[in-house]
Amino acid sequence: MKPLQKKLAEYRLPQMFMEQGIYPFYHPIETGQDTEVILRGKKTLMFGSNSYLGLTKHPELIEAAKKALDKYGTGASGSRLMNGNLDLHEELEAKLAAFVDKEAATVFSTGFQSNLGSIAALAGRHDYILIDEKNHASIIEGTRLSFAKVIKFRHNDMGDLEKRLRNLDQSRIILIVVDGIFSMEGDIAPLDKITSLADKYNASVYVDDAHSLGVLGKNGAGTSDYFGVTDKVDIIMGTFSKSLASLGGFVAGSKDAINYLKHNARALLFSASIPPASAATVLKALEIIKREPERIKRLWENTHYAKKLLTENGFDIGESTTPIIPIHVGDDVKTYYLATLMLQAGVYVNPVVHPAVEKGKAILRYSLMATHTKEQIERSVEVLINSAKKLQLTK
Repeated sequence: MKPLQKKLAEYRLPQMFMEQGIYPFYHPIETGQDTEVILRGKKTLMFGSNSYLGLTKHPELIEAAKKALDKYGTGASGSRLMNGNLDLHEELEAKLAAFVDKEAATVFSTGFQSNLGSIAALAGRHDYILIDEKNHASIIEGTRLSFAKVIKFRHNDMGDLEKRLRNLDQSRIILIVVDGIFSMEGDIAPLDKITSLADKYNASVYVDDAHSLGVLGKNGAGTSDYFGVTDKVDIIMGTFSKSLASLGGFVAGSKDAINYLKHNARALLFSASIPPASAATVLKALEIIKREPERIKRLWENTHYAKKLLTENGFDIGESTTPIIPIHVGDDVKTYYLATLMLQAGVYVNPVVHPAVEKGKAILRYSLMATHTKEQIERSVEVLINSAKKLQLTK
C-alpha cells in the first residue's frame, strides 16, 4: 500500500461515531433554510442556521434570482478579471460599499476566498499580521499564504495585543485582523479599543464581518458602524451566505485598497465570479434589510429571550452577546450525544468540537433567526433541558 493510501485507509474517526449512532455531520436537509426544515422526512426546528434575518426563502429574493437566471443564464463562465465581470457584479459592489460606508468594494466567489485572497495580498515578507486566537479558519489560511510574520494575541485581550504591537518595526505593514462577531463564542471584538491601538502603533485594521452584517450597527452595517469607527477600519470583509441569504463574499475599503486587491488577490484573479442569481439575491437582500429594519429588531428580541431561558435553566453560554449562543458541554462525545438526542426530538443544533474550539471545550452552537417564534424558542429549550437530563448534564 502506498503511503497516501495508507494514510487515507487509517482515518476512521467518522466511522467510529457512525457505529455509535452519534455522527452529527452532513445531515441531508430536504428543504430550504427556514426556522423549520425537513430532515430525513421529519419536521425539524432549525437552530443551527446562519440565516440571521430569515431571508433565504423570501419571495422577493427568489424572484430576483429567477429574473437574473432568465437574463444572464446560470453562470458567468470566467473570472472577474477576464470575461466573468457582469454589470450586475459592479452594481452589487457599489451597493455593498455604500452599505458599509466605504469608498469601494470587490466581490469574491466565497467568503473564505475573500479572506484568503485579501489577507495574503495585503501583507508579505517582513510584514506583520496580528490575529485574535479565536479568528476564523479562513483568516488563518490567508495569513499562511502571505509569508508575513503571524502573531497571535489572546482572545479580545487588549493588553496582550498592545504588548505584541509594542516592539514591532512600524516602518513595515502591521495588519490587525479580527472577527467582528466571533463565530463560535458569539462575542464581539472591541473595535473601538483595537482601532485606538492601531493608531498608536501605526497599524492597519481588517475586520471579518461575516456574522455581523445584518446583525450589528445601524441597518445591520456591521461592527465598525456599531462602534462608530468605520473611518478607522481599513478593510471590512463580509459574506453573502448568512444574513444576505446567498453565496459569495466581498471586501470593502478605500479606492486604493480595492484597486490593489482587484489586481493582486489571487483568489479573485483565478476564480470564476459568483453566479448572476447569487448577485441578484444579495442586491435584493440589501434592499429588504434597509426597508424592513424590524427584522433586526426581532432578531435581537429573540436573542434576548433565548438567552434568558437558557441562563434561567442553568446552561453556560459563556460571554456571548449576540444571536450566536454557545452552550458549553466540554466533552466531545457528550456533545455529539446531546446533539443527536435533540435531533431525535426534532431540534437541530450544531455540535462544535476541536479544532473549531479548544480541546475539551466542545459546545452546541445554538443560533437565532429573526423569523423564529417564541413558541419555537421555548420548544428548543425544552428539548435541550430534557436531552441534557438524559445525559446527566443537568440536575
